[in-house]
Amino acid sequence: MTNKHIEKMPDASESYWLNSTELPTFPSLTEDRKADVVITGGGISGIMTAYQLTRKGYRIALIEADRMLNGTTGFTTAKLTAQHGLIYDHLLQHNGEETARQFYEANTEAVQYVRTLIEEKGIDCDFSEEPAYVFAEDEEQKEKVVKEGEAYQKLGIDGEFVHTLPLEIEHLGAVVMNRQAQFNPVKFLKPLIEEIITQGGEVFENTRVTDIEPNPRPSAVTREGHKVEGDYLVVCSHYPFYDKEGYYYARLSPSRSYSIAAETTGDYPGGMYVNAGQPARSLRCIHADGKKMVLAGGYGHPIGHKQNTEENYSKLYEFTDQVFGIENVPYRWSSQDPGTLDQIPYIGKYSTEMNNVFVATGYRKWGMSSGVLAGRLLTDLISGEGSKYEEMFSPLRPISEPNMKQLTQTSFHAGKMFAEDKAEEPKGRFADLQTDEGKVVKYNEQRAGAYRDRQGSLHVVDTTCTHMGCETHWNNSERTWDCPCHGSRFSYNGEVVEGPATKPLKRLFDGAQPIDSLE
Repeated sequence: MTNKHIEKMPDASESYWLNSTELPTFPSLTEDRKADVVITGGGISGIMTAYQLTRKGYRIALIEADRMLNGTTGFTTAKLTAQHGLIYDHLLQHNGEETARQFYEANTEAVQYVRTLIEEKGIDCDFSEEPAYVFAEDEEQKEKVVKEGEAYQKLGIDGEFVHTLPLEIEHLGAVVMNRQAQFNPVKFLKPLIEEIITQGGEVFENTRVTDIEPNPRPSAVTREGHKVEGDYLVVCSHYPFYDKEGYYYARLSPSRSYSIAAETTGDYPGGMYVNAGQPARSLRCIHADGKKMVLAGGYGHPIGHKQNTEENYSKLYEFTDQVFGIENVPYRWSSQDPGTLDQIPYIGKYSTEMNNVFVATGYRKWGMSSGVLAGRLLTDLISGEGSKYEEMFSPLRPISEPNMKQLTQTSFHAGKMFAEDKAEEPKGRFADLQTDEGKVVKYNEQRAGAYRDRQGSLHVVDTTCTHMGCETHWNNSERTWDCPCHGSRFSYNGEVVEGPATKPLKRLFDGAQPIDSLE
């Protein structure tokens, strides 16, 4: 980063959403339990599923590996919209009109459900109705945006292609979807968590589920060996951690993106925006303590494929500064989300062999409407009411020939990364390690990851991912070791930050021993 960026940018991730709201705390699980439905994952999907099942009289056990909402939901851009990029022309071309229309209807119903809950319960969560735009920056993108507008017309979507934008940015037109929304997801979900508790549900934090025992009644098994047994089990842990069924590691492609909340000199015109090409850049407004901040997001990449991720924040800063003029950046954060083979989330039965185990994943960075949708759909399936959207979102749906090729490419990529990293000789040296720097080094004749913290202490871990054995790479902005194969992430001292891994990296050294003695 330039000196200008460093002066105005925080040096560590902090989410405005989480900072804006004090959440209740919950105990860790210390003994075996039973419930009607066991849910793993304390983000929007898990909470919405738990909330709706609780309202139907089910006894819920909601288990979170960290703190509630401290995953992707707490680090989102929080656009609540059925406009998931340029999705509808794609669905028309590859899945047909019925699927495209149902996708729009399902997400629109999710947005409306949030509106209804806010009105009925009087939830103050900075909800505002906004038009959502996808804008083109070159002729190739314009052609795609025009086709998306035509798809809107065919599907009866409230929107169209437009030649002008309220936002002063270079463009060649955009497709707008009207009556979409933005909100503060933490403020919205907090009262729902509280209602889950008052209705008899249980919430456990800092409790990592590492295994599932599927039969006869499914049980979630924690790292400490405790079990929570239920009639049904729902995996809402962002990336499914259970590999014995479903093979989600071959069907999901996780990527990481970046956000900054900036105080600007220029006024924000309203609306939500994202460009049609790559690198993706997203804009919306935050209303915080009587003033506005511009929330810019984007510059994503596959996880573990970039070590200098500070550069992504720098590019995001430059883009936002160019459009609005930045005075200060109080917050910055990043998050990740997996995409599916066909761009439609997997919501439904986990596998053909596990009838009472369900999953919700693959939101492709559009998790607010998708998470609400998942809660509604899973509740309908568990309660036996059924849903017209079951087949479209089913994780068991057939894989088309083009998507089968992508599955093969995904598996090949993981194998390629595995082989290349295993063959590469570590080049880093302890003697060259600066304060607040991480590198791959050789330690006791093996590949290791070393980080020197700001107090001078060294933290050395085995870089081999505990999920499937790929080698993790350093992420300098988050100070984590990230796996390029399936997206697991670990803290600099090896603790699991993101799954599918459930076990920490092996610690090789922790302490303030002089660097020279470790060479």
